[in-house]
Amino acid sequence: MAALIRSPAVILAILTISACIACTASYGGLVGGRSKIPDVKANKKVQDLGRFSVEEHNRMLRQAQKEEEQVTFVEVVEAQQQVVSGIKYYMKISATQGGDGGDSRIFESVVVVKPWLRSKQLLNFAPSTQ
Repeated sequence: MAALIRSPAVILAILTISACIACTASYGGLVGGRSKIPDVKANKKVQDLGRFSVEEHNRMLRQAQKEEEQVTFVEVVEAQQQVVSGIKYYMKISATQGGDGGDSRIFESVVVVKPWLRSKQLLNFAPSTQ
């Protein structure tokens, strides 16, 4: 048994598993599982991602010449994160539609952030169905 523990392959496997557990713990959940982000209204990073989502959505609308459908960011009201090839954020965003500053509506947004590439990508932005 002692010879097995000294095996380079076993030591590498133990180190790899330990690193995965440490990374998973730092992101607050298992790889592939979603976890709720607490206190999103005070979380600057999440609020910045919500603002990014709205800006990207509006940029795509301008390209499609649908400027009347643009929205104005108010705040992220709820968020979850999921560790994937990066971190995927699922957000519910309060925003007003159109330039009239009307009533706030809730929109759902999905953004993937890959910090090591310094990239963020809006995957989905749509009115909430809930």
